[in-house]
Amino acid sequence: MCVGGFGSYILAMSKNAAEGGGAGSDGLNVEERSVGRLIAFLFLTHFAGLFAILPFRDYFIMRHNLTFPSGTATAHLINTIHTPHGAKQARKQVSVLLKTFVGTMAWSVFTWFFSGPGGPACGFQAFPTFGLAAFRRGFSFNFAMSNVGVGMLSPYKITLSMLAGSLLSWGVLWPYIESKEGSWYPAGLGDYSLSGINAYRTFTGISMVLADGLFLLLCILLRTLRAMMARSNNKHPHHPPPFRCLSESVVVNNDSSSRPIPGPSRSFDDRRRAQVFLRDRVSSLASALCYVALSAVSVAAIPRLYPQLAHRHVAAAYLAAPVFAFSNAYGNGITDMHVAAMYGKIAMLVFGSWAGLGRGGVVAGLAACGIFVSAVSPAADLVQECRTGYLTLTSPHTVLLGQIAGTALGCVVSPVVFWVLYKLYDRDADGPDTVPYAKLYRAMAMLGTGQGGGLPRHSLLHCEIFFAIALVVGVVREVAARRGWRVVGRFVPSTIAMAVGFFVSPKLAVGMCAGSVVVFLWKRHDRDEARVLAPAVAAGMICGDGFGLLLLSVLAIFKARPPICIMFLSRDVNARLDAFLATLHKSSY
Repeated sequence: MCVGGFGSYILAMSKNAAEGGGAGSDGLNVEERSVGRLIAFLFLTHFAGLFAILPFRDYFIMRHNLTFPSGTATAHLINTIHTPHGAKQARKQVSVLLKTFVGTMAWSVFTWFFSGPGGPACGFQAFPTFGLAAFRRGFSFNFAMSNVGVGMLSPYKITLSMLAGSLLSWGVLWPYIESKEGSWYPAGLGDYSLSGINAYRTFTGISMVLADGLFLLLCILLRTLRAMMARSNNKHPHHPPPFRCLSESVVVNNDSSSRPIPGPSRSFDDRRRAQVFLRDRVSSLASALCYVALSAVSVAAIPRLYPQLAHRHVAAAYLAAPVFAFSNAYGNGITDMHVAAMYGKIAMLVFGSWAGLGRGGVVAGLAACGIFVSAVSPAADLVQECRTGYLTLTSPHTVLLGQIAGTALGCVVSPVVFWVLYKLYDRDADGPDTVPYAKLYRAMAMLGTGQGGGLPRHSLLHCEIFFAIALVVGVVREVAARRGWRVVGRFVPSTIAMAVGFFVSPKLAVGMCAGSVVVFLWKRHDRDEARVLAPAVAAGMICGDGFGLLLLSVLAIFKARPPICIMFLSRDVNARLDAFLATLHKSSY
């Protein structure tokens, strides 16, 4: 596992992305690649995030029981394969999973036949489920079975919160801001420019994610201090280990200020999973010391790789990275979405402005983006693998060691593969569309150094407003949980899920809500069958869609093109098209 950013911030440092002759194309703001420097940078940045998130492992998996849909789907696939085949339930789960898996792959290939050559405008993904006006805003069902599977594994509150965030942002807020084009920001900018509408989308959602993450982190710190004070006062001198006896009907209360408390009856499997998960522990002190040591090495070494980044810049990045890693892992556990790239863009602006254009601020911002993405993304991946290990009774130590080994392997293999492919196609490196994401990241880094027009009007005001709203929602949610206000807590939305709705197209939220509707109706019909088979169906959908994309990639390698294009047009457009085709038919005679 390695998040290299080879097509984005790495290539954005090159002279080709700078396009020569203008501000920011001088020697300090340009760095050409070398495979040795890439490997060294990835080794320095990819391991700290693993240890930054380890102290919160129990909080994510045990206290909040976050879903981590992809990790849960993987676990169900593993458990289904390795369950004894003599069990009736196991046979049924295996049968349902395989049927769903094969059916989803077949559906991916079937829809491919109708998806060309018009690109995104063709195929079932362009079906205007709620009408053409809603489709232009992104509200449609795109028949992506992985989204349905994620929705089947996610709680109802999460999917509904994402849909509410999509309705608020894509249905109300973004159309209003787009009406201010030419007033709040220059007209004619692309959708990905941080001087235009993309700034509102990016920073508004990020402010909500950060607010919720900071609030949750503060709650954890306060609970930890409370527990330490309670132990110092000998209020709870005896703490029996959780799940010491597998026959006990207890629940884990990971607020360590109190003992395990009696709770609803839990299955033997759940108690066994908790026992294995809590048995092998890496102490928080050891994790913190490892993070500090790795950060110190990076602070000393990264400025030698990229002199535009001073030691104080790298130190500040590693001080802030745990907060972003926590927020990203929490959001990934709820919605199965990574927003590490969004955090990298913020770092790019902040550190690029801090360094300044005259001292290589473009390269400094891009390198800081790499530090944040490399620290934040592996942290979420580790907790997701811990969720898989929790469900499959895998030792947490084994999961951690496997993640470290995979990260180390990726830090070597990924740069080498990139370097081979880059040298292979280096003759086309000057082409205008060869590195579109690199030029996009280069433009963002230039924006951070004061070039390119700056941020649009009122974008920071939007961030402040939604940051405050997210904090208020977090306080209400925590008070409702502490006071036992079940009615209030039931209707308080998930802030991070709503924030993800601000980032991504509403198609994702619609697909996840479709999965929640399937589970709801299934439970109304047969609750026991839904409890047993719904996870297997969801796992088959997610894994089958992934393998379907792999098959489509193979078809693309062999330059196979879809033979049919299905398009959905309005009545007026269709009438004009028929009239145009009629003229062509007459002119052919």
